Amino acid sequence: MDILLDVVRVDAKPDYTLFLEFENGEKRVFDMTPLMDKKPFVQLKGSPLFTKASVDYGTVVWPGNIDIAPETLYDRSLPV
Repeated sequence: MDILLDVVRVDAKPDYTLFLEFENGEKRVFDMTPLMDKKPFVQLKGSPLFTKASVDYGTVVWPGNIDIAPETLYDRSLPV
């Protein structure tokens, strides 16, 4: 991806998928499963906090100052 796109909406599901909408209107799905055993995301594993994801400053964030870069979300997600 050559242009950095901000996330404008997120819907986090209990199966560790994120349904994302980017500022260009594109909708994509990102599977967090491979990251859930790694810091800092391990804190969210098995916790209802995972579904509390929100958008702040163009990326996805969780309580506890946990976030993930928007370019990672875009590059590793699939179109819906």
